[in-house]
Amino acid sequence: MRRVGLTGGIGSGKSTVATMLEARGAVVVDADLIARQLVEPGGAALAELVTEFGPRILAADGSLSRAELAAMAFSDQRATDRLNAIMHPLIGAEAARQLDEQPEAAVVVYDMPLLVETGQADLVDIVVVVDVPEDVQVDRAVRLRGLDEADVMRRMAVQASRADRLAAADVVIDNAGPLSETEAQVDVLWASLIGDDLLGHDLRD
Repeated sequence: MRRVGLTGGIGSGKSTVATMLEARGAVVVDADLIARQLVEPGGAALAELVTEFGPRILAADGSLSRAELAAMAFSDQRATDRLNAIMHPLIGAEAARQLDEQPEAAVVVYDMPLLVETGQADLVDIVVVVDVPEDVQVDRAVRLRGLDEADVMRRMAVQASRADRLAAADVVIDNAGPLSETEAQVDVLWASLIGDDLLGHDLRD
């Protein structure tokens, strides 16, 4: 089994690269999907979040108000730390379970935005960073995802810096250009994952 940790900052296009790898035959373990399941009514994290942040994070139907939680959790570092202390161990444990249950012959991609920040790189064999300049991150998150620019900046401030992610990378995919260029880099990456190793390679070379 080849375990690939796929990460990148908000707006980097990490999910696009995950979809490309899945189309080529990879099994994707999605940390964001795990997080969403954990905070569903009855999920392992929701009660803890309500205890920590109060009932105002709940919508009228008892489900999590993601916007309210984000506004509270990203308001300052202490609040972010409180959120992370609840979510990251639960996400890591479930991700490890899903990784362990995959077939031995599989190429498994762990799609994790905070792979570097949470120290979960030890769950994988190779760290792949999807990289774009920070101004591109902001533009895409605002223009394509409809997020508020101030919210994007707050989220970026609590994520690893671009330099820190690149320093942790075994492989870098530059996603600042046309989609066709990203596809070409993913082709090279995929060939390396099912063949020879490509550790320490910048796919822009």
